Amino acid sequence: MNFDPRKNYILENDRVLLRPLAASDFTELLIFSEEEPELWTYSLTPGSGKDNLTAYIDHALQQRDDGVAFPFIVFDKKVKRYAGSTRFYDIQQHHNTLQLGYTWYGREFQGSGLNKNCKYLLLQFAFEELKVDRVEFRADARNARSIAAMKSIGCTVEGILRSNYRSVDGRRDSIVLSILKREWMDKVKQELKNKL
Repeated sequence: MNFDPRKNYILENDRVLLRPLAASDFTELLIFSEEEPELWTYSLTPGSGKDNLTAYIDHALQQRDDGVAFPFIVFDKKVKRYAGSTRFYDIQQHHNTLQLGYTWYGREFQGSGLNKNCKYLLLQFAFEELKVDRVEFRADARNARSIAAMKSIGCTVEGILRSNYRSVDGRRDSIVLSILKREWMDKVKQELKNKL
C-alpha cells in the first residue's frame, strides 16, 4: 500500500471534488449539523450540533495524524456547494486493506448521483493508486438506505457482526460488505462507471 497521510490527496471528476478535510471546514459543514441532525441517526460518532461536529472533525483529523484514516470534504461541482464528508479509515498497511465510510451528505444531495461519483473516485484511488487488495464497508444493520447504496455500487454482503458496537441507543449489529481488487478490475469498475 502506498498511503501517506501527510499527502494532500485530491480526487476529482466533472461532478465532484474530494479534498482533505480541515479544521476550518467546520464552517462549511455546520449548516448540516444544525439543520439536519437525522444525518447521524445511525452514526457511531454523531456530528449533530456544534459540539458534536467539533468532536467529529477533531477525531477525523487525529486519526489522519495517526495514519489510520484519511477524511475528505465533498464539494458538489454541479451546484457549487459543499455536500458532506467521507473517509478512508481502519487503514491497515500490513494487511493492505482499508475501510470506506463515515459517509454522509446533506438531504438535497442524497439520490442525486453524487455518491456514486464519490465512490467511483475513492475506489479507483484505493485499488489503482494505493494498490489495496480489499475495501470494506460497514453500516448499522438497520440502515436500509445506506445498505442499498453500498449494494448499488457493487459491494458484496459478507454478513452481520452481532452487537459489535456501542451506539447512542444501546448496541448495534453491523452489516459488513466489501469489494476485492479483482472484482473491481473484472467488473465493478465498469458497472459503476456506467451508472455515473
